Amino acid sequence: LDVYEEEEGVFFVDHSEHVIDDDELNLLLTFPNVLVTAHQAFLTREALGEIARVTTENLLRAAGGRAPLEGTAL
Repeated sequence: LDVYEEEEGVFFVDHSEHVIDDDELNLLLTFPNVLVTAHQAFLTREALGEIARVTTENLLRAAGGRAPLEGTAL
């Protein structure tokens, strides 16, 4: 499980001063086969290389008046 539908407002927010009131998350945490970790999939050599490649390509395309690669944006 990478994400869940109701996660907005749960992650990337400092909850150290209060209890998280999220029924979906609380239920998930009761299962022994669920582990919640920080999302760091983008932080691999391959992913960062691809991000750099696509960004460079899209910048070159923009400079030449062309559209960005399909499925990407500037």
